[in-house]
Amino acid sequence: MRKFLIASVAVAALAVGGCQVNETSNQSGTSSAEAPTGDWPSFVNNFIEATFKANPGFAVMQGRHEYDGQIADLSPAAIDAEVARLKKAISDAQSFGDDELTAEQRYQRDYLVAVAKGQLFWADPEGADQLHTNPAAYLGFVDPSVYVTVPYASKEQRLKAYIKFLSNVPRAVEQMRSNIKTPMPISFVDYAKSAFGGFAEYYPGDGTAAWKGVGSDEDQQALKAASDNAVKAMKDTVAWVESQRASTKPNFALGKEKFQRMLADTEMVTTPVEELERIGRADLESNQKLLKEACARYAAGKTIPDCMAKMNSDKPEGGPVAEARRQLPTLKQFIIDKDIVTIPGPEEAKVEESPPYNRQNGAYINIPGPYEKNLPSVYYISPPDPTWSKAAQEAYIPGKADLLFTSVHEVWPGHFLNFLHANRSKDMFGRVFVGYAFAEGWAHYSEEMMRQAGVGGGTDEVLIGQLSNALLRDCRFLSAIGMHTGSMTQQQSYDLFRNQCYQDEGNAKQQAARGTYDPAYLNYTMGKLMIRKLRDDWTATRGGQKAWKAFHDQFLSYGGPPIPLVRQQMMNGKAEAVF
Repeated sequence: MRKFLIASVAVAALAVGGCQVNETSNQSGTSSAEAPTGDWPSFVNNFIEATFKANPGFAVMQGRHEYDGQIADLSPAAIDAEVARLKKAISDAQSFGDDELTAEQRYQRDYLVAVAKGQLFWADPEGADQLHTNPAAYLGFVDPSVYVTVPYASKEQRLKAYIKFLSNVPRAVEQMRSNIKTPMPISFVDYAKSAFGGFAEYYPGDGTAAWKGVGSDEDQQALKAASDNAVKAMKDTVAWVESQRASTKPNFALGKEKFQRMLADTEMVTTPVEELERIGRADLESNQKLLKEACARYAAGKTIPDCMAKMNSDKPEGGPVAEARRQLPTLKQFIIDKDIVTIPGPEEAKVEESPPYNRQNGAYINIPGPYEKNLPSVYYISPPDPTWSKAAQEAYIPGKADLLFTSVHEVWPGHFLNFLHANRSKDMFGRVFVGYAFAEGWAHYSEEMMRQAGVGGGTDEVLIGQLSNALLRDCRFLSAIGMHTGSMTQQQSYDLFRNQCYQDEGNAKQQAARGTYDPAYLNYTMGKLMIRKLRDDWTATRGGQKAWKAFHDQFLSYGGPPIPLVRQQMMNGKAEAVF
């Protein structure tokens, strides 16, 4: 999925309110362009445009560069206005009756309502209220990577946009500090300190070096001034975050009721959390059984952790970036040879080391938005944290088999291929709004599917590499439910990652912490299970595995709605979660 949705908290894609400072502000909470007119296509287009105006950074990531340099207004009045806009959009969309719309438009209406409800949940004080509780919700707003790394225009043009962007950073983080309610959980403090501190290093470092020799002397002077101001703002923010450390409390949990609402509003999943936990434990146990059997062959007489360590000891020559560059052509050819899914275009993905401010995940991919043309995607891989012990750093570097399935997940046929299809969707709405469970579910489903198809030669080492990734996602699933419904502490989540999913110390710490500020990271396994069940049900009358390619192509054609809505379209039944 695009970086701001994949590698950050889901709420980094929030459309939060108002317009840019120094622009004409509309705090009414509504847009006359969104009022129902009886013209459904216009209503959909107006919703997209209103979303872009509310969050210009999101618009820029989609390729709408008239918004370059802008950062959303994050003031309390603007947040209130956005909450009101989303509530009105939901009501107005639902006022289009079934008899007014074609079957396709009814599907589009339900898709739009689902997107608006999901955005509303994260922003609404009665929902997750992330903009008042979670500093991670702001990271996407002050991330400059689109200007530095995406060659959508000349360097001179992008430099001017970057300078404008930097000039807005101090205002954005000041609004964040004003909005966030304290005390915060310790994991929020740690993550915010690391992330905002990474920006303080990036702006004067790679963020300045990228523009060496670009533009006029005046441009370079403006860059220096804007960068200095942005760095000061970030350092002030880090100091503010650190000042909260002494008063931290373990108050990150959504609670059972809001967690259940999160599932319904963001993914149309109404399955009770108790049933979801049972489903997740069953998947964990199934993968543990496969792992035990594979380890008995691969590392006879050794413990499961020793077996995993043996798999991970086969480190990639030259590091994971070099290895991923070797893996991608092989994976693409495997998809072609096995006729697994259509590759709809000639685009390729580059592989780079992730920048310092965005290393909270081991890997992610940055994919150009649907309004861009002929731009590269970049698959980023993170090095270990230099503050960890030498042993923890070494353990963090994945073995070749483990990395193979990360490359499957991020590129072929995971996120990258997903967006090759999504960016060709017949509806712009499906190109712009690709959901968390759809994208991560597809990418995670792809790992298991590719292993079953024989990728990597079908060796036990490859199987163990795939299971390592599957178990990681099982522990995310169970940690999200446990930590946010009150049955699991962060320490217990860490123990789960270490002892039940066999993750290394550094990854277990990182993943347990992520679960506190990303309660929706259960979507990897949840999405995978819904897709797998839909595939089995759809292909049951179409030749079984022979129909997998047809299933994959049709599934990806929808863009990225909640999976229950895809199920409704493909099975001609209810929009419901089936596992």
